[in-house]
Amino acid sequence: MALAHAKQQALEDRLSALDLPQGGWAQSARVDALARLRAMGLPGKRDEYWRYTDPASLTQAEAPRAAIFDAGDEAEVFGGIDRLKLVFVDGVFDAAASDDLALAGIEIDRLATTDRTDIHWAQALYGVLETRGQTPVARPLAALNTATATDGVLIRVTGKPAKPVSLIYLHADETSDATLHHCIKVEAGAEITLLENGPAAARFNQVMEVEIADGARFHHIRSQGRDHERRAVTHIFARLGAESAFKSFTLTANGVLTRNEAVLELTGDDAMAHVAGAAVGDGQFLHDDTVFVTHAAERCESRQVFKKVLKNGAVGVFQGKILVKAGAQKTDGYQISQSLLLDEDSQFLAKPELEIYADDVKCSHGSTSGAIDETALYYLRSRGVPLKAAQSLLVLAFLAEAIAEIEDDGIAEDIRARLEGWLARHGQ
Repeated sequence: MALAHAKQQALEDRLSALDLPQGGWAQSARVDALARLRAMGLPGKRDEYWRYTDPASLTQAEAPRAAIFDAGDEAEVFGGIDRLKLVFVDGVFDAAASDDLALAGIEIDRLATTDRTDIHWAQALYGVLETRGQTPVARPLAALNTATATDGVLIRVTGKPAKPVSLIYLHADETSDATLHHCIKVEAGAEITLLENGPAAARFNQVMEVEIADGARFHHIRSQGRDHERRAVTHIFARLGAESAFKSFTLTANGVLTRNEAVLELTGDDAMAHVAGAAVGDGQFLHDDTVFVTHAAERCESRQVFKKVLKNGAVGVFQGKILVKAGAQKTDGYQISQSLLLDEDSQFLAKPELEIYADDVKCSHGSTSGAIDETALYYLRSRGVPLKAAQSLLVLAFLAEAIAEIEDDGIAEDIRARLEGWLARHGQ
């Protein structure tokens, strides 16, 4: 009883620091989300899916201060790609820095500018997939986002746009507390590539709801900013139709606390969902990937591939589940989570799960943690490769399986180059 009261009090303290939005087409979804949130309370360390990651800094009323990170002369992530840029500074849209939203094959609106209207196509999506994703695991911070978000992009893809849409998140205020909610609807046979990069704010709460119709394809590549003191919790809720495809890759470097959740539901036959990530951390760093994939149709494929490189006391967490419902025959589910510990002070905490109610499936999961292979290191050294260079080669080889999930070769090469830079800066 005391624990429940403490969680409710924390919620009321959090809400009291916010101006709750009122009216518009999203109002009923917000009211429903707030009711669900009050029923569950904010997450605490004793909750099963937060046992490895203390959510206190994500739930406290005020955002902890985070110093602004100066990347110097480093080239912008995705800077060499022709893309449609949408820029948010501390969660506030920057129209002057953004491109014109017009692009053939796609419709782009903003939650902030459409929310006062009575009707919008996103009304049928906003909060819907987030609500579905609350079962069987409660996700209070996603409900908080749905209840309080006042901005985000609303993207309806009707064709195959000529270039990717790029969401750029800049951090300019050391105490900023940003909340963004994106809704993306990919119509039948359509295809989009969505890029995300940047730290966003001192504290960031994001929800992305993605509806992928029959035969549609959604590609997502994200590079989270290198601000050392930032904190973020992100959620992707996706529902896949027949013969559709979802692919997501995230690169994370630095940050005090990052939790990325992906909740994917394969509802149409022959759908494919791949979610992958590479994380590198040094010192005060906690990175948590929490994934839940539900197979609810026949002949579907899912892959979860997560690699973490940790040193100087950094902590990595992976919680991944594959649920195969009755009747989801011919399911192919694959899950791998691995860490490379570069010293004895770092930790990797993993909780892989399979729950299967069909009898004709192929599902596997594996999780390993270890140091650099001394035999491989000796082999490279014996061929004249310097120690630091040899270590970097082995770390990049370790991360290669996750990076291979990126379909665009140019983006994959850029990600590899940035990882090489991180390794060089951190003495590997």
